[in-house]
Amino acid sequence: MADTFGQRLQERIRALGPLCVGIDPSSALLTSWGRPDSVEGVEFFSLAVLEASLGAAAAIKPQVAYFERFGSAGYRVLERVIADAHDADILVIADAKRGDIGSTNDAYAAAWLDESSPLCSDAVTVSPFTGVGALSPFFARAAQGRGVFVLAATSNDEGRTLQRARTDRDEAVEDYVLRLVAEMNQRDEGLGGVGVVLGATRDRPRFDLAALGGPYLVPGVGAQGATPEQVGRLFERCPEGTVLVNVARAILETGPERSALRDAVRRWRDNLTTFL
Repeated sequence: MADTFGQRLQERIRALGPLCVGIDPSSALLTSWGRPDSVEGVEFFSLAVLEASLGAAAAIKPQVAYFERFGSAGYRVLERVIADAHDADILVIADAKRGDIGSTNDAYAAAWLDESSPLCSDAVTVSPFTGVGALSPFFARAAQGRGVFVLAATSNDEGRTLQRARTDRDEAVEDYVLRLVAEMNQRDEGLGGVGVVLGATRDRPRFDLAALGGPYLVPGVGAQGATPEQVGRLFERCPEGTVLVNVARAILETGPERSALRDAVRRWRDNLTTFL
């Protein structure tokens, strides 16, 4: 049986630490780097961040929207970033937050997780708003070694009303998502390939986080206010190597000087490792 994405990620975290570096080439960050808000600026920025992450981060997470805003030219840059990351043997999580129904999800899953696609990544983020069951095309790819991170409890305040709403069984939606993901991961030996996004700025859900059987992708650290110590407390009972923490702006704002970026990546990795 091929290793699951969860097993591969766990090995990387144990070897390199729990840091995922977000690649978010926003207009504001490009300006702060002294670069034009253009495809060329996005390419320079993204490749610099990728280079600084090698050997110190378990994964990178390109935010697809910042590439998509330039249309096909932006996607060509994203394809290069993904290809270069694969060549450098660093995991890629495409932060695409896709999610629809039926054949549309099958097409989304093919775009982001099938080997034949130039956008093929190790994992992708997905939204369960149309129903967790509707995401089955993504889960089918997870069964073949790819990874999926389902939004459960995001780090933004606006998400709380929906994510804490109650089902007809009086279960919070975030707990419902966590429970269904845990049930899917029971099919795998070791850490499964289906994980969840759970923000470090959120209170602990009722669900036992140690029972997920898959990895966590944790936003909200750094610019959004959460600290490595908070992450450690939130996930204190989780098995080693199951928590991957995304840090973006707090690292990216140190650029464009390459040594400063590398130092920031290593500093965040070390701080997170202390508590996880």
